[in-house]
Amino acid sequence: MRHLNAINHLGRKSADRKAMMANLASSLILHKRISTTTAKARALRTYVEPLITKSKDDSTHSRRVVFSYLENKSAVAELFREVAPKIASRPGGYTRILKTGSRIGDAAEMCIIELVDFNENMLAGEGAKAKASRRRRSLKKKTAETAAVTETNAKAETPAEEKAPEAEESKE
Repeated sequence: MRHLNAINHLGRKSADRKAMMANLASSLILHKRISTTTAKARALRTYVEPLITKSKDDSTHSRRVVFSYLENKSAVAELFREVAPKIASRPGGYTRILKTGSRIGDAAEMCIIELVDFNENMLAGEGAKAKASRRRRSLKKKTAETAAVTETNAKAETPAEEKAPEAEESKE
């Protein structure tokens, strides 16, 4: 039974797993987006998000703690200079996992893991969605107004239709 065994060992010894996570996290911070397997991406999310949270406090101690995990000076500098100011107002959820299908060689589930605030395409899409939703709401208002107008027109036409048959009956 695997009760309360939350960590995915990824088929590696602990030293190899720690080195792999440090390398993946450094690559994610430097490139803002990497392609990997879904299992590694889920493990990486739990590894890198606390480091990003730690980077919000730019102190010598937090830099040293993050460096002890990443062991890459340029990644630490990038994290504290560029990533931390951009995600300062976000309370969590700094990464996004997008599944891309299976790898051809071994059919492993592949995905893209990226930093949320650094994908300009998605950020531009959110602005377009907001505009589209405004347009949709205005269309609903217009359709409601046109429905009200057609109802009043229908009511106005109904008495005229009722009068017409009465007129025909009186002629007979």
